[in-house]
Amino acid sequence: MDYTAIVVAIISFAVTTLLGFVVIPYLRKLKFGQTILDDGPNWHKEKQGTPTMGGVMIVAGVLVSMVMGFGFSWLISGDYANEMKHPKHLIYLIAGLVMALSMCGIGFFDDYIKVVKKRNLGLTAKQKTFLQLLVSAAYLVTLRIAGMEETYIPFVAKPIPITHGLGLLFWPIALMFIYGFTNAVNLTDGLDGLASSVTMVVACAFMLASANMNLGSVNCLSTALAGACAGFVVWNAKPAKVFMGDTGSMFLGGMVVALSFSIEKPILLLLMGCVYLFEAFSVILQVFCFKTFGKRLFKMSPIHHHFEMSGFSEPVIVLLFSIVALVGCLAALLISKYF
Repeated sequence: MDYTAIVVAIISFAVTTLLGFVVIPYLRKLKFGQTILDDGPNWHKEKQGTPTMGGVMIVAGVLVSMVMGFGFSWLISGDYANEMKHPKHLIYLIAGLVMALSMCGIGFFDDYIKVVKKRNLGLTAKQKTFLQLLVSAAYLVTLRIAGMEETYIPFVAKPIPITHGLGLLFWPIALMFIYGFTNAVNLTDGLDGLASSVTMVVACAFMLASANMNLGSVNCLSTALAGACAGFVVWNAKPAKVFMGDTGSMFLGGMVVALSFSIEKPILLLLMGCVYLFEAFSVILQVFCFKTFGKRLFKMSPIHHHFEMSGFSEPVIVLLFSIVALVGCLAALLISKYF
């Protein structure tokens, strides 16, 4: 039995948790405090000054655990290390990490402008969109070079070729898919512990899916992400002692997208990431209804703020949204058996 995934989970959780004792005081010393904008609930003002950019803790947890996990697997000749000898799996793993880290870099730059340069809005929407689409396109090109030639759709017996004919539509759709989910995860990061808790559930689902497909590298990557999210919750649960910032949320977005493409079944993320979609569509519907009819559909968007304004506490909302994510993940795992 290969215990690599267990080792990776423990290391990822430990690294992320322990870093809190170092990173959080350092962020306070640098005065990297969160600025609470006026477009959120009034009571969020009490969070003003809470250290942000704590997403670096999650990134460190994932990277350190993956490196140490590879070393552990190599020493015991486990599946993870052996699988890395296959060029396709190696490129998928590295490309996924590079893409997530690139998204993290965009988020870090955005946070830096907000916190250090004191420009509350950070990067402009056009700047952020351009950079995200550029990273997404580079990632898809890498996957194609690595040998991605087909994708899977539930209840369709044969895989769908994506190198010719109508299958070529996969690539522009995939581009918007990556861009959309990365930003949807970013929108989910609005309450203490919300994005990290939901993503932990999603990562565990990918862990089960990849284990069922005997993909050791993806299994370890998803386990590393789950462990890091759990470690971050220790510090980010209400009352949060640190926020992940765009640095963390965009890294999480890149990671869940990378996991979905690494098992060559990105369509599963539509169910596994249902909470992210609800958050994103709530914003879109709110804007549409207000501009079209002059009325708001929700008390406030994203939708987690609607629940807040309706009297739900942050821990209750986090629990409810995590349960919704779990239901979506279970549905995705069930459907995955049919393609």
